[in-house]
Amino acid sequence: MVIFITYLYVALIGLIIGSFLNVCIYRIPRGESVVTVPSHCTGCGKKLGALNLIPVFSYLFQRGRCTGCGGKISPRYMLVEILTAGLFTGMLYKYGISPEFFSAVFLSSILIVVFFIDLEHGIIPDSVVVTAAIGGLVFFVISFFIPSDIYGDEKWWNPILGAVSGSGILLLVSIVGSRVYKSQEVMGGGDIKILFPIGLLLGWRLMITSLFLSILTAAAVSVVLICFKIIDRKATVPFGPFIAIGTVLAITFGWQLLEIYFG
Repeated sequence: MVIFITYLYVALIGLIIGSFLNVCIYRIPRGESVVTVPSHCTGCGKKLGALNLIPVFSYLFQRGRCTGCGGKISPRYMLVEILTAGLFTGMLYKYGISPEFFSAVFLSSILIVVFFIDLEHGIIPDSVVVTAAIGGLVFFVISFFIPSDIYGDEKWWNPILGAVSGSGILLLVSIVGSRVYKSQEVMGGGDIKILFPIGLLLGWRLMITSLFLSILTAAAVSVVLICFKIIDRKATVPFGPFIAIGTVLAITFGWQLLEIYFG
């Protein structure tokens, strides 16, 4: 019974945080404050009441429409809330209530914001990178007192090497690619920068695993899109969503994948 209540509580927290992540996803690319401006309809500007802010249920009760103007509300809002709750409970199942759990849910929240902003706008805002870096530094300091199983060992330089290796590899790819394809940007600056805090939170082993899984999923999806003629071979696909997917997979299954590979 206690375990069920714990999972339920974490899921509810995930829904609430997912609602806040929706605010971040919409406002950050537009340069709007995520704190000072009250929640409102993006169509008519009507201030949302308490009943309009209940995660998932308010969307269902309103049938996906604003009670003020009747405008359609994107299902993405409900999707983000459910996804956040799902990731939170998944991390609880894997890590229990521990420093690793809090590190994983923090990083998962950042990755959800990265996924949807980069997918829609093709950017990873610096404010998101800075927030992730501050969180990474906090957990790095905590790891001196409470060793983290995410890092895989207790070497203090592991997170630093993770931060440098991830962003360093993409920076190298960007430099080499820009010389080969002189008229085309190979790798966005946001992709390079976001890997720094991700590596700081994961350590170098999971960082490399995350990058490998990101490239693998990006290649697979791109091939499918080209085969179905949704995009052509010269089209650019944002890499941020694949970084998010690869990192979540690394957090969840990274050590098992490494054991299988080296075994």
